Amino acid sequence: MQSISVGIREAKINLSKLLKSVQKGREITITERGRPVAKIIPVQAISLPLAERVKEMERQGWVEPLKKKPRELHPPIPLPKELDLNFLEQGQDS
Repeated sequence: MQSISVGIREAKINLSKLLKSVQKGREITITERGRPVAKIIPVQAISLPLAERVKEMERQGWVEPLKKKPRELHPPIPLPKELDLNFLEQGQDS
């Protein structure tokens, strides 16, 4: 991620330009007399598509990519309605 530093005065004058840069992924460090005092960073999307979330977790080392293609699961066996309800009710008694 690219980062640039700007002084407070320049940040005030060019805030909208700086925010457009942030939207493109750049970090902005705001300085006062050459010392960093603040950072403007992109906000991460609250709801990323599943594939992007998985890639991000892989990038951060939380999960590892699959080594081989997962096998197909068989479709569930349909049960008569009363049978599945009885099964669920019995599970609550245990």
